[in-house]
Amino acid sequence: MVTRLRPTDAAAARVWDIAATVPDPEVPVLTIEDLGVLRSAEINGGEVNVVLTPTYSGCPALDQMRVDVAARLRAAGYERVRVTTTLSPAWSTDWMSEAGKRKLEAYGIAPPHVRSALGSGPVRLQLAVKCPRCHSPQTREVSRFGSTACKAHYTCLACLEPFDYFKPH
Repeated sequence: MVTRLRPTDAAAARVWDIAATVPDPEVPVLTIEDLGVLRSAEINGGEVNVVLTPTYSGCPALDQMRVDVAARLRAAGYERVRVTTTLSPAWSTDWMSEAGKRKLEAYGIAPPHVRSALGSGPVRLQLAVKCPRCHSPQTREVSRFGSTACKAHYTCLACLEPFDYFKPH
């Protein structure tokens, strides 16, 4: 099981809370906490350390996330800030918060509605991707890759609107 919980130590929890407010550069209605990219936050000897796990190893937004987290922490008074990334274990859509999934849908992106194969226990199969606008299951994949590698491009056959689908992985 991957630990991605807000720290219980008050000083580290404050660092987490500040970092958690950083929006995802590609989907600005989500924070990096909603997305599940914020992995850990701690203070060691006066240095703030934040670890992020990108949705994909080649995520083009990762550099901006690092810059934004560091800037937000420095603005809050932390002078020594280090933001690093880890690829192991790989990020999973299972790490997205339920609030984040609701925000995605309200923004017009179909959230993943199934657990990834990385979780334990049975994996539910999704037979259709529901349109985030009209909620029709009558949709069609247009392209396996949407506006970013973590999304696929779909169109709704009921309301005829195109939309992105955040692929489970």
